[in-house]
Amino acid sequence: MKPINVGLLGIGTVGSGTFAVLSRNREEISRRAGCAITMKMVADKDLERAKSIAGGCAIVTGDANEVVNHKDIDIVVELIGGTTVAKELILKAIANGKHVVTANKALLARHGNEIFAAAQKQDVMVAFEAAVGGGIPIIKSLREGLTANRIEWIAGIINGTSNFILSEMRDKGASFKDVLREAQRLGYAEADPTFDIEGIDAAHKLTIMAAIGFGIPMQFSAAYVEGISGLTREDIRYAEELGYRIKLLGIAKRKPRGIELRVHPTLIPARRLIANVEGVMNAILVKGDAVGQTMYYGAGAGAEPTASAVIADLVDVARMLTADPEHRVPHLAFQPDQLSDIPILPIGEVETSYYLRLRVQDKPGVLADITRILADLGISIDAMVQKEPHAGEEQVDIIMLTHQSVEKRVDAAIGKIEALPVVAGKVTRIRLEQLNGRR
Repeated sequence: MKPINVGLLGIGTVGSGTFAVLSRNREEISRRAGCAITMKMVADKDLERAKSIAGGCAIVTGDANEVVNHKDIDIVVELIGGTTVAKELILKAIANGKHVVTANKALLARHGNEIFAAAQKQDVMVAFEAAVGGGIPIIKSLREGLTANRIEWIAGIINGTSNFILSEMRDKGASFKDVLREAQRLGYAEADPTFDIEGIDAAHKLTIMAAIGFGIPMQFSAAYVEGISGLTREDIRYAEELGYRIKLLGIAKRKPRGIELRVHPTLIPARRLIANVEGVMNAILVKGDAVGQTMYYGAGAGAEPTASAVIADLVDVARMLTADPEHRVPHLAFQPDQLSDIPILPIGEVETSYYLRLRVQDKPGVLADITRILADLGISIDAMVQKEPHAGEEQVDIIMLTHQSVEKRVDAAIGKIEALPVVAGKVTRIRLEQLNGRR
């Protein structure tokens, strides 16, 4: 089989890692693919840096259009990021009959439906293993390894920056702001960390996994997204005392009336494996009806872990180049005309358990008033702790864990509780998941 010529758009962190791994493991990769995979062209605005990395082994250009239009390029690897120029280049490559490999989760979450439709029309493949979980092969597992299963739910730590921050807050008792500064100093967080700490990056990845797991179109705009910037060291400490840890989770669940699609801080029992995933590592749980609960763990980012996924996609595309398009694995695992229109449930319809922290006056009858409100709305209490007041204080913290309840009922209860004259300030609410294989 003739060599496969690859054009690389962007030779930054992941691009340089891809170039390095492809060069280092060239013989092994060729044996797996059944042909040589050659990096023929590289496009990057920083020409000098690109030339120093490519080392004369590839044509280097400052114009990405030269790559997507070049007649000898078989596969275009898009690693420039963003949702504007990257989208234009990918659609142009597809229109030119070229296969595409991308790590661009934001682009796929927002415009994947359009991109996949264009690829299907042109009988080309779009591979995107590196878009979720870095080097963890979660996309391939969902698309192929678990294809016999009806996926019931997916829950994952899919943003290393936020996981590092929460791990450090728990271990050191530090504040969110202090740990964020440390994460930026270490290079784990960007100068503008909004996408990571506010859950947007995780929501992009969850959108992709949910589409594959449940056979639905990409629906990023329907996802509920809540970040970790409002978490306090007190809540992390109280959760620990109760036997839980707080993680930023992306959660997608199949329910009778629709799909839950949500990213938010979550209490998880400390004994669960996923609760013990620390630092910048990622972990994803998938529950299938046949296989039960499976877990995927590894580096969620980094030059060579992500390059591992990019090159795995290159090998997959190389193997399938001569296959009948009708016999390729569909982009979203399900045949394009078989995607479901099952709705995404609004957050008010989500059913889960809750951690509630209240600051109240230390006087008789307070607990009775609060529990009455919860009971009236059908919310039952699983556990409750009242902290001792500090010397000279007249207010105490009450922490409650509820049984499962519909979120809109909890919202109504919080509104009534905050209106009580004995309650100071806002009620802190954090969702709680058991992740025990049953729900």
